[in-house]
Amino acid sequence: MPLAKALELAQEYDLDLVEVAANARPPVCKLMDYGKFKYESAMKAREARKNQAHTVIKEMKLRPKIDPHDYDTKKGHVVRFLKQGDKVKITIMFRGREQSRPELGYRLLQRLAEDVQELGFVESNPKQDGRNMIMVLGPHKKKTEAMAEAREAQAARKAERQGVSSVEEPAEEPAEA
Repeated sequence: MPLAKALELAQEYDLDLVEVAANARPPVCKLMDYGKFKYESAMKAREARKNQAHTVIKEMKLRPKIDPHDYDTKKGHVVRFLKQGDKVKITIMFRGREQSRPELGYRLLQRLAEDVQELGFVESNPKQDGRNMIMVLGPHKKKTEAMAEAREAQAARKAERQGVSSVEEPAEEPAEA
């Protein structure tokens, strides 16, 4: 279709004539509301950024002679990080004579890996790095899945709160004559 006729048609329908494929022979154009198109594409990009997940490595530091309660607390943090879909770098710091007993740190890391194996897996095995021993745990589920689950749980809690607040307030009774 000639350019003049296409422009006339676009003006008649109150739309824009947008060139879709400039390199094609003949060039391809489309009738559309360009402002609406730009707005929708910006909203799609914004939604994609919102759902995008950044890989985060959280770090947990331990000592070879850790108290059982302290171990449980640190393990709880590791569990929380893995549930959120983050990787966890566990560092065992050796001081003084502890450096001559790296097997204590290795056993502690193995125990931690076994305790959280339903949530994560050992991404890099324990290895000695100077005074420290390092192991990395990765989550079984991706960050995006964990974020989606967290959003659903938050929406459920919000709905539950709204349902509870409406139940607590008694409805007005009609006045008796």
